[in-house]
Amino acid sequence: MKKFLFSMFATTALILTACGGSGEDAGGEAEESVVIGDDVEGATELTFWNFNELHTSLFEDSVARWNEENPDRAIKLVAETYPYDQMHNNLLLSLQSGSGAPDIADIEISQFANYLQGEVQLEPLNDVVEPVLDDMVKSRFDIYSKDGQYYGMDYHVGATVMFYNTEIMEQAGVDIDTIKTWDDYVEAGKKVIENTDAKMTTVESDEHFTFWPLISQRESDYFDAEGNVILDNEVNIETLQFISDLVHEHEIAEIAPGGFHHAEEYYGYMNEGGAASLMMPMWYMGRFLDYMPDLEGKMQIRPLPMWEEGGNRSAGMGGTGTVVTNQSENAELAKDFLAFTKLTEEGNVALWQVLGFDPPRYDVWDSEAMREDNKYFDYFHDDIFDILLDIRDEIAEIHITDQTANAQQEIHSTVMHSVLRDRSKTPEEALTDAANAVRSRME
Repeated sequence: MKKFLFSMFATTALILTACGGSGEDAGGEAEESVVIGDDVEGATELTFWNFNELHTSLFEDSVARWNEENPDRAIKLVAETYPYDQMHNNLLLSLQSGSGAPDIADIEISQFANYLQGEVQLEPLNDVVEPVLDDMVKSRFDIYSKDGQYYGMDYHVGATVMFYNTEIMEQAGVDIDTIKTWDDYVEAGKKVIENTDAKMTTVESDEHFTFWPLISQRESDYFDAEGNVILDNEVNIETLQFISDLVHEHEIAEIAPGGFHHAEEYYGYMNEGGAASLMMPMWYMGRFLDYMPDLEGKMQIRPLPMWEEGGNRSAGMGGTGTVVTNQSENAELAKDFLAFTKLTEEGNVALWQVLGFDPPRYDVWDSEAMREDNKYFDYFHDDIFDILLDIRDEIAEIHITDQTANAQQEIHSTVMHSVLRDRSKTPEEALTDAANAVRSRME
């Protein structure tokens, strides 16, 4: 692992210089630091690094419940939020140097393979994961595993769904429950164009949440299970051609304002009824609540259309694996606390109630606690988890390697632009060039 890390850091020296400092403090002052449980006498201090302060709110809830139920093993959690690149780079540095790492850390899915190189510097979690794995969406644990050892626990399934604006769909004369296949979806889109002022949907040119879910739905990926590049395989080429056709042949879609579905321009566009539907993971629900208030009561969630009868109707996208580092002086306590937070029934209910995420433990999806009124049910509808239960076995495994971030960068910076925006390349040309660029980095 040390050899790998030093070669990787040579390419990220400028980033690290900008961040400043070393692994001792994640490279400088945290953007936000929160101490949870500091009022509990005799509590054991654990440190937690993350790159999204939203995640801290889950641990605030968890520490309070843990300390109440385990007074003899009370915890004081120091949660520190850093910029994405800074946190990941300095976590690698601290693990390589053998000092300065936190007890617990978040690692984003596309970065995770970097931490599984050589001798893994993370604590295996099998003793707490395996007893409950039958109640979990297993694919969300496999992506954080190596050689039969589980090293990370996710915050969500990230089930990709279709969000429909029923006001627009009804105006177009389309019953969303009649859309079963992508052919049905295209035909419905033509009715939207004919009868409304909206587009059927939008596609991303600067991100991967249009392309990656669709190839995953077809059980394809950037890499195969052995880590070989398959970015330019026939399924992926056909899928990218389909995306291009939505825009340029069928003319039922347009490129998302701002280039992706998290742009400020895009939120305004959707809030004003710019498109009749949107494909994104379930965790995108929070974006509707935060940035598109005028759509409350209009949006309905449904499974993705199938590519063929009997095909998958979802894909697991995004993710962050929470780990325990091997530098923790209280590794067993940290593992037990993390299991309490991410693996128990109560913890998974909190993932929904606190963060609005679709929790990995599917046996809570039909529990009474998950059906209690909240802001997400008020905005959308109250049968969200009935839909998830219906598609839970239709989420294919994705294969994360140390080159996943490079593959993503090719999609973001070249592939989608050259096919969708300037149309300088065919899908086959764009994906072949991108795949060869990734292969060259692996030599």
